[in-house]
Amino acid sequence: MDQFSTRSNHEIDYKIIGEEMQYVEIELDPNETAIAEAGSFLLMDDGIQMQTIFGDGSTQNQGIMGKLFSAGKRLLTGESLFMTAYTNLSQGKKRVSFASPYPGKIIPLDLQQLDGRIICQKDSFLCAAKGVSIGIEFQRKLGTGLFGGEGFIMQKLEGDGMAFVHAGGHVFERYLTPGEVLKVDTGCLVAYSSSVDFDIQFIGGIKNSIFGGEGLFFATLRGPGKVWLQTLPISRLASRIMSYGTYNRKEEGSILGGIGNMLDGDGY
Repeated sequence: MDQFSTRSNHEIDYKIIGEEMQYVEIELDPNETAIAEAGSFLLMDDGIQMQTIFGDGSTQNQGIMGKLFSAGKRLLTGESLFMTAYTNLSQGKKRVSFASPYPGKIIPLDLQQLDGRIICQKDSFLCAAKGVSIGIEFQRKLGTGLFGGEGFIMQKLEGDGMAFVHAGGHVFERYLTPGEVLKVDTGCLVAYSSSVDFDIQFIGGIKNSIFGGEGLFFATLRGPGKVWLQTLPISRLASRIMSYGTYNRKEEGSILGGIGNMLDGDGY
């Protein structure tokens, strides 16, 4: 970050700790505040005050209707009306930590260096500096509206502070040059910069239509800009866990699968 630049959002220092199950440790100067999802809190030093707020607390003196509208935007992305603010009320530096909800990586996003705006999956936001706005991003294209699934309503993070999102499995980023197109599974898309054009494309062909499964539609991303991708979307992980808990393990092979089930006490 340019040492001469200034931010309107709170300027926080941070450290990401861990490998598969990471957490982010945020250092707050006196009167600095971090905001987070209610279920992401891990630990904090004495001297930090927790306060439940409507929405993200990015704007002040907006009146009751403004606060309700701001909080209501979060309902459309499937999140709670409320967030939690963590404010350092002591005289020295204090630390607060937020944990990832499932195995994966925490991605730090400096919005000041990303043109002040990032679009991300609706369940990926973890925490941010106070002043960052967490809203909704409607995908207005017909294909997206009808077939986008996870990609129809996304979150947008706006401001000039630090924000942190979480993704599953291995996480990596790609920079797309102007006009360059990347096609990805809709669930594997974590976030992209505001300069990237996003749409949903149908995979043609009768075999794909019948046997394609979750690959029936994919996201097309056109540069320029940055894209962040994940190898293990939580929806894919959840569906695998459900399938193992619901059905016998026939996919392991007709002979070995049956033997395995008998050894487990499940086979007949």
